[in-house]
Amino acid sequence: MSWGPVCVSKPLATQVKQPQGGSPVARVAVAGASGFAGALTASLLWNHPSVTLEAITARSEVGRRLDDLYPRYRVPLTFEQLDLDRLGELDLVVVGYPHGAAAQTVAALRERDVRVVDLSADFRLRDLDTYARWYGEHGAPSLLPEAVFGLTELYRDRLKEASLVANPGCYATAAILALAPLARAGIIESAIVDGKSGVSGAGREASETTHFVSVDENVRPYSVAGHRHSAEVDQELQASGFAGVATFVTHLLPLDQGLLASCYVTPTAPVTNEQIAGVFEQAYGAEQFVELVERPPGVRDVRDTNICAINTALAPDGRVLVFAAIDNLWKGAAGQAVQNMNAMLALDEGAGLL
Repeated sequence: MSWGPVCVSKPLATQVKQPQGGSPVARVAVAGASGFAGALTASLLWNHPSVTLEAITARSEVGRRLDDLYPRYRVPLTFEQLDLDRLGELDLVVVGYPHGAAAQTVAALRERDVRVVDLSADFRLRDLDTYARWYGEHGAPSLLPEAVFGLTELYRDRLKEASLVANPGCYATAAILALAPLARAGIIESAIVDGKSGVSGAGREASETTHFVSVDENVRPYSVAGHRHSAEVDQELQASGFAGVATFVTHLLPLDQGLLASCYVTPTAPVTNEQIAGVFEQAYGAEQFVELVERPPGVRDVRDTNICAINTALAPDGRVLVFAAIDNLWKGAAGQAVQNMNAMLALDEGAGLL
């Protein structure tokens, strides 16, 4: 029996030419590209119009291609061992290691004058004692003053000259974008953040709490004694003018991607819907990746995008309600890393993201 001719496509590596927009602005790499956030970052950089993705590294997947580990990303590069001398020849490296493991690699890259976007928590907190409380001993404390907190909408001007950018956590991204405008306007007397995320936020390695049988048809709070991202939220809200700390509780949803922050704010004085709308329009009306929407957003509204969708309302008791939805792997990790990289390289922030 004949099944007809077999169609064999060309290897993907010969089908894609980098960069797609002409001469590269920068040569980049992803160190730790086998995790969820690192792999998506590699995919975004592989398809970026203005940079070349020169290398991807991994600790346990050396010799394997990324499009074998993650077929949907279609990145035909092979995972390599970390070679700091080779990466030291590049312009910028995105580091995708967990907290604690990232700091020394970041330090070695900075010694070689390579600009870094770090996906871990190692450089998000400005105060060393606060970091030690949540994460333990720091691997490169001398770099903390150099690091810029990488929430692009808040620190765009500093990113242009930054050599080390600390990508925020996913929960922190949604909560800070939701509350920073109110903090700057002096409106927050107290705030509660009710965060809900899909399981990809916990990383690639499944634990008892993130395993399918624990998550399916179930919703549960976790880290109720204190979630690490609360330190970022408090740091940035205080930098924006709020003198207190937010009550911050996280929940795990039976989703792979998506994060919703529902925020409940007791205002310092009575406010109207029109006043709140004006505060957010002033903050985000011109932003490329923050959408002010007319109804509370769901996580499907922003899936596979770098957008944070925000809705505001007034409760009958006068509290301000703010709902912020993001894709935790995009605006909460990889997409924001690329947005930060674009700002660092004086590119359009939407390059490779739209």
